[in-house]
Amino acid sequence: MDAEVTAVDDTRNTSTKNSGSTDAFDGRKVCVAGLGVSGPPVARALLARGARVSVVDGRDDDTVRPVADALREAGAEVILGGTPLPEDCDVVVTSPGWRPTSPLLVRAAEAGIEVIGDVELAWRLKPADQVWLAVTGTNGKTTTVRMLEAMLRADGRDALAVGNVGTPVIDAVLPDADGHVHDILAVELSSFQLHWSSSVRPHAAVVLNVAPDHLDWHGGLEPYARAKGRVFARGTIRVVNTTDDWSSRLAREDGDPHAPMVGFGPDTPKAGGLGVVEDLLVDRAFVSEPHDNAEELATLDDVRPAAPHNVANALAAAALARSVGVAPGSVRAGLAAFEPEPHRIAFVATVGGVDYVDDSKATNPHAAAASLGAYPSVVWVAGGLLKGAEVDELVRMAADRLRGAVLIGADRARLRRALTEHAPKVPLIEVEAEGVPEGRTVMDEVVAAASSLAQEGDTVLLAPAAASMDMFTDYPERGRLFAEAVERML
Repeated sequence: MDAEVTAVDDTRNTSTKNSGSTDAFDGRKVCVAGLGVSGPPVARALLARGARVSVVDGRDDDTVRPVADALREAGAEVILGGTPLPEDCDVVVTSPGWRPTSPLLVRAAEAGIEVIGDVELAWRLKPADQVWLAVTGTNGKTTTVRMLEAMLRADGRDALAVGNVGTPVIDAVLPDADGHVHDILAVELSSFQLHWSSSVRPHAAVVLNVAPDHLDWHGGLEPYARAKGRVFARGTIRVVNTTDDWSSRLAREDGDPHAPMVGFGPDTPKAGGLGVVEDLLVDRAFVSEPHDNAEELATLDDVRPAAPHNVANALAAAALARSVGVAPGSVRAGLAAFEPEPHRIAFVATVGGVDYVDDSKATNPHAAAASLGAYPSVVWVAGGLLKGAEVDELVRMAADRLRGAVLIGADRARLRRALTEHAPKVPLIEVEAEGVPEGRTVMDEVVAAASSLAQEGDTVLLAPAAASMDMFTDYPERGRLFAEAVERML
């Protein structure tokens, strides 16, 4: 990278539009669109600040009715079974999953009514001195914010990971029952949330990577990537993955050119970056003399698992932590305290000299490629709902390390075609959900098929490159059933 960071200017985290205001919505008519995860806490926060709140949701079933009743008791108007735009509406706060083409949002735009998301609302309501460190990207967000939270806490900071990791962002900017608000937030941001954010300005932010995902929502790769790039706007310290073209491009094109830019990657870092020297994670950005000095942060053994993409997550988290002055020893202590989330390249067991690994969270080809790249000889369990994603490049890149493949799910034919074309010598077994013998699960059949292809020293890797809902409730169930089937072989 050609930009350097030699010191951190804490004044960089200045407040923006309405940030820290307690009465910005007092008396205003606000429409909350959607009763999903973010809708109820948004409605409660607005009611507490004197807003006149109308909540709309197209559903009217046993799932949403109790939530609607609770909000009515709190003072909100709730409309189920339709999505009308309330009269005299001043602003719409939309759920992240609502597309810009949703009729209510289109009507609001045509009427000149501002549409924001839950993250933008949280930014406007947060205490002015609360620091945000933001993480976005196609893959690795949750792991990175969890690592970052652990590093901050190891340094004695009052920090919390928020977003898709448990605590809604809106709840983390408001005082709890004891009047306490966390000083620093490690914020996981999706492309949906960033699309609806106009003034969010984290102290520092990272785009971990960009690969095709949610293209139906955004209308293509370019708008999807540009939504990610919004995290770099307005003076934010730009933390960049030097091995990802989009990460670097978005930092240059969508970020503030006057803001520091910090690179991270798997090689020896240049001045202004973080990287790896032999088995050490080192910092040459947040040091007094980056041209001459480097600070040891941790070892590869401190990163669990030490797969290349997870080392990248650790470097990204370390850069964000160092941007607020976290000590090197706290980076290492945080990694030691970090507990990996389930179903993310999780070792299950060794059976007959073969390792079995659950990476059910690899729900797109980019994530599966990172997982496959971590092992030299793999029997690959793949398939499910590809959501329009292409798999030819994934198979081409992984072909020389595939011992065999077990294919499942609705879109397995596309994987079969890619394997036949790009890895024709790799043996394939397809497993269908129908016809599984009584007393066995489909994953029992999958694991048995994989074990028949594996040899001592191989890794049987569940990295489906696809969503799970065609055969399973979700990716955690898919991973759990895989692990249970492996454990029955012990």
